[in-house]
Amino acid sequence: MALFSKKLGIDLGTANTLVYMPGRGIVLNEPSVVAVSEQDNRILAIGIEAKAMIGKTPESIIAYRPMKDGVIADYRVTEAMLRYFIRKALGKYNMWKPDVMVSVPAGITSTERRAVVEAAIKAGAKNAYVVKEPILAAIGAGIPIHEPSGHMIVDIGGGTTDVAVISLGGIVASTSVKCAGDKIDHAITDYIKKTFNLAIGDKTAEEIKMKIGAAIPLEEELTMTIKGRDYVQGLPRTAQISTNEIVRAIDKELRTMVSAIKDVLAETPPELAADIIDDGIIMTGGSSQLRNLPDLVYRKTGVKARMADEPLYCVVRGTGEALNHLDTYKKTILSKK
Repeated sequence: MALFSKKLGIDLGTANTLVYMPGRGIVLNEPSVVAVSEQDNRILAIGIEAKAMIGKTPESIIAYRPMKDGVIADYRVTEAMLRYFIRKALGKYNMWKPDVMVSVPAGITSTERRAVVEAAIKAGAKNAYVVKEPILAAIGAGIPIHEPSGHMIVDIGGGTTDVAVISLGGIVASTSVKCAGDKIDHAITDYIKKTFNLAIGDKTAEEIKMKIGAAIPLEEELTMTIKGRDYVQGLPRTAQISTNEIVRAIDKELRTMVSAIKDVLAETPPELAADIIDDGIIMTGGSSQLRNLPDLVYRKTGVKARMADEPLYCVVRGTGEALNHLDTYKKTILSKK
């Protein structure tokens, strides 16, 4: 077992962090949230416990996310969070320092990249490898990335939408926009504020998105009762909201995502574009699960789009796969700084 316990793949996301251990699969899936006490700046809770506190804490406790738009916004807290997740995944009595592979957005700068490596090493990793998310998502979705044919992957998480065309193990064309699940939640919050004069929390917005949200209008709408605080009277109140209202509310965000896909298609060499038309666009990441999102992409680009199996786990599975075959992947994914 000692051989297995020395490698960890970490999908360090804006919304969730997942940890994969070769031989054991996904060992941890927790929100990327840390609760800090304001007086002495002490870390009180991390992960699931901290997420439960969001929006419900006394003023002296702040629950916040140290990752913003897929990159480290607060270095100290990210390091503490990584340390906690690494320890939790390896178990208390582990003596080994693991080799860690961390996923990062395609548009990351070299400074941001160094910050991730440093945070992982300070958090207890022996070696830290940083690999771009679209490549890992493609590996995790079972795409043969080493073949000389073009594959397009769209990875939509909490903070970023990464779009990339991959061929021969490398990224041929890519873009990363800071518009994904979180921005959709904010758009829903704003819409409800403007339309119903109701204040709702982030948690409620996410719930609305998941329960009744969609990317294109539905003939048979889903409805939901929302509870919030009236802006005028300051009292709790409920309201009814339906799917097509949400579609309108998040229109701008969806357009941003689609135009990112169009930009990458425009940069793709014609030979590879032909492959993509045959093979379609593969969508991964938690936020790609929005109802009818593949249909919207097809309508706007004319290219078939489909969701990968278990889109939320593609990136973290990719880290596990890449760690298992580190020698094969070292040449292609780690040499390209």
